[in-house]
Amino acid sequence: MFNIGDKIVYPNYGAGIINSIEEKEVLGEKKQYYILNMVISEVEIMIPIDNINKLGIRHIIGNDKVEELMNIIKDEKGDMDQKWNKRFRDNMDKIKTGDIYEIAVVVRNLMIQDNQKGLSTGEKKMLNDAKDMLISELTLVLNDTSENVKELIESNINLD
Repeated sequence: MFNIGDKIVYPNYGAGIINSIEEKEVLGEKKQYYILNMVISEVEIMIPIDNINKLGIRHIIGNDKVEELMNIIKDEKGDMDQKWNKRFRDNMDKIKTGDIYEIAVVVRNLMIQDNQKGLSTGEKKMLNDAKDMLISELTLVLNDTSENVKELIESNINLD
């Protein structure tokens, strides 16, 4: 169970802060919801409390994990399939886990791929979405602006 003020990650959407816990009636059924203010999009999302485990929602990483995350971003590009459709599926599977380290691998690999050979339209959207998820969590962890966090990520990618 999470509390008001907790900083959490909602896989595929990014990080946010629980603003309140409210009871709402949806489709004739009353349920308790977390009201989550998202960092990047600045929208509110209602998450049913009884679905929290199925959705993979978790607390943001600790400040002590940032260096490990930056090491992943600084690393060389890992093995990626040369066929864009297989690469797309593999990256989508990593993003769906909601694991910040897997998302960092996707961001790193796609940024390097974009720099070297370019990306398809779908992969460009995937890169932007994954980068937003990474930025949203690091913004909360580092208590910094999303612009500064974006610069931090981009300056640590090894594009040589």
